[in-house]
Amino acid sequence: MTSTDPLAPRLPSPLEELADDRFSRQGLRLLLKRDDLIHPELIGNKWRKLVPSIEAARGRALVTFGGAYSNHLRATAAAGRLLGLPTTGVVRGQELAGRPLNPSLSRCAADGMRLHFVDRSTYRHKSEPETLAAILRAAGAEGAYVVPEGGSNAEAVRGCRALGEELRDRADVVAVACGTGGTLAGLAAGLGTGQRALGIPVLKGGFLAGDVQALQERAFGARTGLWSLDDRFHFGGYARTTDALDAFAEDFERRHGLPVERLYVAKLLYGLVALAEEGAFARGTSVAAVVTGRPFPGPAPTA
Repeated sequence: MTSTDPLAPRLPSPLEELADDRFSRQGLRLLLKRDDLIHPELIGNKWRKLVPSIEAARGRALVTFGGAYSNHLRATAAAGRLLGLPTTGVVRGQELAGRPLNPSLSRCAADGMRLHFVDRSTYRHKSEPETLAAILRAAGAEGAYVVPEGGSNAEAVRGCRALGEELRDRADVVAVACGTGGTLAGLAAGLGTGQRALGIPVLKGGFLAGDVQALQERAFGARTGLWSLDDRFHFGGYARTTDALDAFAEDFERRHGLPVERLYVAKLLYGLVALAEEGAFARGTSVAAVVTGRPFPGPAPTA
């Protein structure tokens, strides 16, 4: 079995209180759960979700899926380099095959990941057995251990339960940005009585509640914990931002000296500020925001 020592984490990740008048004037406390400090290359929830799959793979090559800006693809490629495991990334968008790689995919390739591009229609059906088998054959990855898009499988959900356990009795509401829903599914299961988890989806479509419940049913046998979603803060969908979101993130960085990752963390923090100003949280509530990533490209954190 492959040793995962090069992936040794800093756990539990720090929990920091921020003084932010947008919360304090509503009688709220804002805390940051700094999962971006867990590991220098497998950032935040990527470590929590990916390591259980690596252990389940028992030394086999890994194949996984993502878009052109996927944090999950980069994390898988980095893990492969650190552990000496072959990795293949199936990338959504056949049209990208003939273009220069963007910085995110360039990092994957530099870490040794073989990239295989598929058309978007095929990608949408990748979970169907016949389509998956065809993709694996075409990618030369038939014997590899398949990690789903975003790393969200039952192993990952059970791994993310530890995030909730680390936050028991530390906050009333724990909020996290959601892509495929695996982190929220595990987080909610790990929280204690009276705590609730709030997911801020970064994709539009309103489909995530069913996915989160299905993940919990596969991991734990039933819907678990108290959780909900607010779909209003996706800013147009995955990997999309607006001038308003960029301005918000830049202001947050100036206020607190914390680099803000745009695709997930900025949308989470924006949503929490909006909810605070709407009076969505009762006075006296402590709100913890899970910082699941940091800007790419960028230096490793020093904190």
